[in-house]
Amino acid sequence: MTDENTGATDENTGATDENTGATGVDPVTLEVVRNACVAVAEEMNATLIRTSYSPNIKDRQDCSCALFDADADLLSQAENQPVHLGAMPFSVAAAVEAFPPETLDPGDAVLLNDPFHGGAHLPDLTLVSPIFVEGELAAFAANRAHHADIGGAQAGSVAADSTDIYQEGLRIPPVKLYRGGEADEDAMNILLSNVRTPDERRGDLRAQRAANRTAQERFADLAETHGLADLRAATDAIQDYSERRMRAEIRDLPDGEYAFEDALDDDGRGNRDIPIAVTITVEGDEVEVDFSGTAEQVEGPVNAPFAVTASATYYALRCVTDPDIPPNSGCYRPIDIEAPEGTVVNARPPAAVVGGNLETSQRTTDVILGAFGERAPERSVAAGQGTMNNVTLGGTDPRGDEPTPYAFYETQGGGFGGRAGKDGMDGVHVHMSNTLNTPAEVLETAYPLRVLRYEYRPDSGGAGEFRGGLGLRRDIEVRGHRASFSLLADRRAHAPYGIAGGEDGEPGDDYLLREGEAVPIDAKTVRDLDPGDAVSVRTPGAGGYGDPEDRDPEAVARDVELGKVSPESARAEYGVEVEEEESNSEE
Repeated sequence: MTDENTGATDENTGATDENTGATGVDPVTLEVVRNACVAVAEEMNATLIRTSYSPNIKDRQDCSCALFDADADLLSQAENQPVHLGAMPFSVAAAVEAFPPETLDPGDAVLLNDPFHGGAHLPDLTLVSPIFVEGELAAFAANRAHHADIGGAQAGSVAADSTDIYQEGLRIPPVKLYRGGEADEDAMNILLSNVRTPDERRGDLRAQRAANRTAQERFADLAETHGLADLRAATDAIQDYSERRMRAEIRDLPDGEYAFEDALDDDGRGNRDIPIAVTITVEGDEVEVDFSGTAEQVEGPVNAPFAVTASATYYALRCVTDPDIPPNSGCYRPIDIEAPEGTVVNARPPAAVVGGNLETSQRTTDVILGAFGERAPERSVAAGQGTMNNVTLGGTDPRGDEPTPYAFYETQGGGFGGRAGKDGMDGVHVHMSNTLNTPAEVLETAYPLRVLRYEYRPDSGGAGEFRGGLGLRRDIEVRGHRASFSLLADRRAHAPYGIAGGEDGEPGDDYLLREGEAVPIDAKTVRDLDPGDAVSVRTPGAGGYGDPEDRDPEAVARDVELGKVSPESARAEYGVEVEEEESNSEE
């Protein structure tokens, strides 16, 4: 059976006749249930964002939500952060291992953040809740939210100078934070006593609990509508469907080896040019991704746990196959990952890992996309900014009647890579980071900080037939107090690569603005700031796609008109003469 509108065949849909699927689930029911499960995850996400306290979750949306079946296999997810979503199954598995189904009751919820037991890095707190239907465990709801502080040596808990996990904050193994619907106040008090902003943390945890309760109610509604047995058959069929779709896509890739290597600039502790290497073997309908040749784990905080590496791998492979395949555990069954233990892509405790989730995940994505970019560039994309540009500021807010501690955290956007037929996007969060920015109005209201400058960086996108996206400049000033500051960023030495003849994007740059001077600072640095000091983070652009000589001259002229490319660069990079308009203003 082939649908002339969708092109779906028996091989992809699993249909054994015109009405039923291989598991006895008819295609209409399968689609209804699949979309309903996605709607559950999306409503979870809306609940989490709307009820959270911190700007990092409420405004930046640094969170993710997903639904799992009773076997802890991923069913559906909201379209949130790839670095969360691919790693969250490891957290759910860790929670279920610590608390098997027979130890769980309605209203329970398990909290964890331990990177070496299912987590990613310590600020990402994952809450896992069982879903019971008529007294039977039917599914799990899970969400992950980046808390703006989880203790540790530096406010914001993303310290560029950490050398082991113990410096990075409170490490939480799977623990029941809620029992029978009520918070375990002993566990809650331990957590809140180790953070700088306990009221905000309690509020965000309540939001996470509310998100999972939303999933519990909506999934119970689904079970009532379809019957639990039929619902389980449908969710099994959904995962099998995604597996068939993924295997079909892999078969379309040329068999053989795809290899690429790139490097992190440094770890902030003197170790420079840290290689991440990959060899991808495509054989039939399966893929092996081997990171042999990658650097051993390092002293600084750029080590990644295996869950983060798996997340980046799954994301990148979905990008070069078909991103429209329903994302669930079935997508990942044809993918085998070999990440040698003790390397920066599979670190052993007590390695510092806060930047592994942030920076190393980006470079892991870059090397996989780079491998495909060399052999099948039409399926890939030039390198994006390749960093999350993590900024944390903390201190005592002098505003109001009573000074209170604060912790501010954000990641900053940059260029997205050019690709076949389309320019890269300007000033966005790329790949493993899918958050929004912190609006200047929110930042200045919530914190004793001021945004002095926020703009694109002209000429930062790599030249190409399709230009790489532009990086950003964002200057943030400290107002009326002394603040601790940490910057954890990369792609300051190794530029984002272009593909198919495109040029590299511009690396980033960072400065301390003090008393009218711009003092260069390292991209991995921790320091104290005085009142009136400002930090200027200038994020990387992205690589271009295709030969710059093939770019439409009208597109070049439009870029000059919009201020994205200077007339000098238009002439030098594209051979296009664009005259600047004469200013009408009087001198």
